[in-house]
This record gives sequence, structure tokens and C-alpha cells, in this order.
Amino acid sequence: MTSLSRAAVLTDLAAMIASVDLARPIRVAVDGRTASGKTTLANELAECLKSSGRDIIRTSIDGFHRSKVERYARGRHSAEGYYHDARDLPAINALLLKPLGPGGDRWYRTASFDLHNDVPIKQDPQLAPANAILIVDGTFLQRPELREGWDLAIFAETSEHVSEQRGIARDTQLLGGTETTRQLYADRYRPAFALYESLAAPALAADAIINNDDFDRPKLRIREGGRLSAV
Repeated sequence: MTSLSRAAVLTDLAAMIASVDLARPIRVAVDGRTASGKTTLANELAECLKSSGRDIIRTSIDGFHRSKVERYARGRHSAEGYYHDARDLPAINALLLKPLGPGGDRWYRTASFDLHNDVPIKQDPQLAPANAILIVDGTFLQRPELREGWDLAIFAETSEHVSEQRGIARDTQLLGGTETTRQLYADRYRPAFALYESLAAPALAADAIINNDDFDRPKLRIREGGRLSAV
């Protein structure tokens, strides 16, 4: 992989996405481990793609959480609970991915649950233009239950150490202090991602990989003819 400027990487990824024409919306997953830079990357791509003249639907998988009782049924620190219980997979498929997929009516929703208030929500559906581009960031997006719902998957790759250092710095106030946050990463987030890798091999299945360890000089590989090639 070759290090490029971030702007160059974003231009290449945006061009890859914009080149896809399916006569219906394109569904793009921005996947990766916790604190790998998924949200930032998805926002940047959405901004780059505005110049394509197509409608950009930008959302996160976080609108589809399950209730706190369900999410933490196996314990607050459970890695299995984070992987298996955190999000409402049937709702993601039924409300967001299938309506924008083959044979879908294009009436979609971007959320089914209010995480802050821990309550379900009923969101009014919106009609996507046929040439829209959906960009969704989140963890575990290429798991078997969701994989068929994406037309393209971009994997934000970071080392375990880099992502955890970024995540601990980001989440310390939210999660109750540095040591509490560090323990959650050790017990819940890190092993949950290892479980995901063992079940779905997300980096191997992705259409493109951006190595995000050096944020300003990322490295990019794009899949061509079934193989990932350095750009």
C-alpha cells in the first residue's frame, strides 16, 4: 500500500463509489473497529460526493440500537453481548437496507431507537431518489446478517493500539474515567471485534481498505477483479 494525502484517498474512494450505477440507490458501508475513524471517513466521503450531483443519505448504524436491558443482558463488559445484542439487525434490514436494495420501494428510515432516552421511535419514511448514495458508518457492518445489504464496503483499518488510544481519549468523559474506559476496551470492544473478525473476516471481504493509523497520510487498497490492489 502507498501512503497518499488524505485528500487523494478521499478522491479515489469517492470516484469508486460514484462510478457504480445500479438504477437504484447505492448502499455503502464504512466499517471498522471501534475508534478506527469510521464516522470521520464517512462524513468526508459524503462531502466529497456532493459534487457528483447525486443525493447523499448520510447516517449511522447507531440509530438502530436495542434497549439497554437487551444490550447489557450478558453484562456491561460482555464482548458477546456487544456483538450479538447491541443492535436491532432485523430493523436495519427492514427499514434501511432492503427498501434501497433490489426491488425495494425506496421508502427508508434511518433510525428505530432513541439511544439517549432508551426508547423506540417511529420515524416517518423518506423517499430516496433512484440515484441516491447511502453512506452508513458503524461496527460489525459486514456481519452475515447484514452483508447482503451493502453494494460496497469500505473498511477503516487501524491497529488495535492506535484505535484504543484514540477511543480512550475520546470516550473517557462519556464512559466514566480513563481506567473505566480502558477496561471496557479490554473486556468488551477489543474481544468483540476479534469475534467479528473470526465470523466475518471484514477486511478480506471489503471492496476497499483505508489504513487510518496515520490520519494525514492514509494507505489505500481498492479491490479490482477480486483482489485488493494498492493505490
